[in-house]
Amino acid sequence: MTETVAVTGGNGRVGRAVLEHLSAEGYRTVNLSRGKRDESHSDAYLTTDLLDAGEVYGSVAKSDADAVVHLGMLPTPEATPGYRTFESNAMSTYHVLEAAGELGVETVTLASSFSAIGGGFEPDPITVDYLPVDESHRLTPSTPYGMGKQTLETVADGFARRDEGAPRTITSLRFPWVVDDAIARETFAEADRTLSGMRESGSLHGQRNTLFTYAHTSDVVDLVRRTVEASFDGHERVWVSAPDTSAETPSEELVAELFDDATVRDDFPEDDHAALVDTSKAATLFDWEPTWRWREHR
Repeated sequence: MTETVAVTGGNGRVGRAVLEHLSAEGYRTVNLSRGKRDESHSDAYLTTDLLDAGEVYGSVAKSDADAVVHLGMLPTPEATPGYRTFESNAMSTYHVLEAAGELGVETVTLASSFSAIGGGFEPDPITVDYLPVDESHRLTPSTPYGMGKQTLETVADGFARRDEGAPRTITSLRFPWVVDDAIARETFAEADRTLSGMRESGSLHGQRNTLFTYAHTSDVVDLVRRTVEASFDGHERVWVSAPDTSAETPSEELVAELFDDATVRDDFPEDDHAALVDTSKAATLFDWEPTWRWREHR
């Protein structure tokens, strides 16, 4: 039974929310971060450079964790050279999984992202073969950030192939843009979310390249907890998304205008603003269903 969860990157916005949720659910939490010491969101804090294998091993050991949630990666690629960006995603993940394996930690959750598919921060339009996109869709990243996320998942595949030892249960969560109440108010209540409005504001490329996905922290932390409590064998990639798009324009119109080369699958939801990402795998594996819609909180 999982009692203690170590969360890397617990100083970040999503990390703090995860720590607070896990604590509220009765878990002992340990924040593994290299930034300013902050013990207000967890039971313990261990200063950890996640690119230093020895520090990662020492902190995971000292935390006495039953599970690790690895969020401690660069959230965006703008402020660092390409090799540092790639290193943050790929090498920190290797260190966490290696430490977990050596220390017998059975469960690891990893922060992948939309960039793994070849979207997100890519300068060119995303390649979309079919909609809604699921975990079987091909990956075409070209930036250090996207390649790092793809590599993160490949590294997890390798650890999962080992016949013996931990970690036994590895989940890569492909996060979209995660919003809290304040960000949601600023973004959704005060901006024109139609196609024409996004074109005018210059935000359309970024929104298109993430298929207009987003997720609220309340749904995200709930899913993270469920991955910590999971017990399947191996490594699973899982898409994360709100049930609707971030656009005011109906999904059918978005697809027709922006993704006309993509095959629309027969099971595409009939909801006017249905998400362009399929989260049914998260529902099957973790009994998770996103509920927060920005349209209901305007």
